[in-house]
Amino acid sequence: MDTKISGGLVHELPADLAKALVEQNVVSIWEELSAIGRNEFICWVESAKQDKTREKRILRATESLQEGKKRPCCWVGCIHRTDKKPSKWQQDVLIDKKPKALAK
Repeated sequence: MDTKISGGLVHELPADLAKALVEQNVVSIWEELSAIGRNEFICWVESAKQDKTREKRILRATESLQEGKKRPCCWVGCIHRTDKKPSKWQQDVLIDKKPKALAK
């Protein structure tokens, strides 16, 4: 692969996701996304705790791109961005790891 594929705002493009973008012929769609959009997909893929989950997310990312989606479904956003403050939900659940309060 000689052509450089763009990464995200904060995250670099991982090799396995880059390979899938090429194999699924969605590089041009990827390049049309904003840096923030690419960043969201990359962070979502990289946040997987298991290899199996990561592989599923990579496949789902390429399918989402083919469907015209510009962000991963059901993703609250990258907590690694320094250009914006994390939302209260991100802070409570993703950063501080507090369990959600149960409804009474």
